[in-house]
Amino acid sequence: MGLKSKFWGNTRKPKGIFGVYMVNRMNRGRHEILAEWALEDLEIDSSSSALDIGCGGGANIARLLKRCRKVCGVDYSSLSVAKSARLNAKAIREKRCEVVEGNAAALPFDDETFDLVTAFETIYFWPGITDCYRQVRRVLRNGGRFMIVNESDGTDPWYNSWEDVIGSMHTYTAEEIEADLKAAGFSSISITRDERRFLRVIAIK
Repeated sequence: MGLKSKFWGNTRKPKGIFGVYMVNRMNRGRHEILAEWALEDLEIDSSSSALDIGCGGGANIARLLKRCRKVCGVDYSSLSVAKSARLNAKAIREKRCEVVEGNAAALPFDDETFDLVTAFETIYFWPGITDCYRQVRRVLRNGGRFMIVNESDGTDPWYNSWEDVIGSMHTYTAEEIEADLKAAGFSSISITRDERRFLRVIAIK
């Protein structure tokens, strides 16, 4: 593996010194702009419980905590879990937040636990994507929403070229996401794009 691949591979699973840089990077810049765009017009009941999968540096957990009763985060990088827990330490002490190590293929939560599940810039790396979506559906309450947010809608050749740099990465189109969500049992799927090719997909259980 070349140095470039080793460095940017930390977008998939941060670890080591490069990983420390990457989780900090996940909390600002274009990631921050993307998250604010996706959440701006999303109506969330203040009594809701939410789960952020692939929580990275924890900034989106913090955003959700401003609008939800309780928020959990899960990531398969121990470095990301530690960073997210530090950033949201006050909410954890108040029992409004929990951050755990785990992955989308086997979510460590009971059935019908959450009203909202979010996945910011992470489905690119999920193995067996339809089975992962089934896991999301399992932990959602009936009527709950699953929101996928990607920086690319899968139509940008430059962005797609990163698949050759970062192992096990796939930049999904909106059509691919919709088809896989339907295969996993989701309904009422809505798709939003903007001129930057930002993509938001919301599916209802």
